[in-house]
Amino acid sequence: MQDALEAALGAIAGEATAVTCAGRTDRGVHARAQVAHFDTAAERPDSAWVRGVNALLPEAAAVLWSRRVAPEFHARYGALSRTYRYVLLNRPVRPALAARYAGWHHAPLDIGAMRAAAGYLLGEHDFSAFRATECQAKSAVRTLYSISIERSGERIDFTLRANAWLQHMVRNIVGTLVYVGKGKHPPQWAGQVLASRDRALAAPTFAPEGLYLEAIEYDARWNLPTIQRQSVVLPVGP
Repeated sequence: MQDALEAALGAIAGEATAVTCAGRTDRGVHARAQVAHFDTAAERPDSAWVRGVNALLPEAAAVLWSRRVAPEFHARYGALSRTYRYVLLNRPVRPALAARYAGWHHAPLDIGAMRAAAGYLLGEHDFSAFRATECQAKSAVRTLYSISIERSGERIDFTLRANAWLQHMVRNIVGTLVYVGKGKHPPQWAGQVLASRDRALAAPTFAPEGLYLEAIEYDARWNLPTIQRQSVVLPVGP
């Protein structure tokens, strides 16, 4: 999608345009609040960077706002936190229409046990046990600020906020919490996995379809818009 955005911006700017995004998402993962910056000599009204670019983007992507910022702003390195949400359909029957927008687990899950397990992961830690083997980050130390787990009918939402993320870290954490929720391990096992720094001890990586980049936080001095999000509506057809 970055390639499509750069091509659309370049067409409006009349020059090649390189984009820097706040974070990358794996194939199949959704970004509902991506932030990107680019440099250009072109003078265009904000409306051109929104409506004009949207006219050239594929229907799966849309620019929501545009704002001029100081040269020292950086979409990636200036972010204070990033929030992801994992949407899980928890019922015996696999999803149909929702298959592209939710993960799925067939067995009943204990919300209380998963919340207890999540508590062992909060704070600043080495999250090597939850990173992809091909992750290229120089350090695995991250600060996990919060994890909330909420059920609404057949749907469970995992919302996680951290200063930064490792490759597959959210999906690996969700997989580990699901192992606890289905009774395979007690809640304290999540802490043991974390302390081991061994990826082989954690649960398998959960599917990408249920993962959403939900919010990115910046210092108020940049005066960036705050977008109010509505819950994702998931069709759960037969």
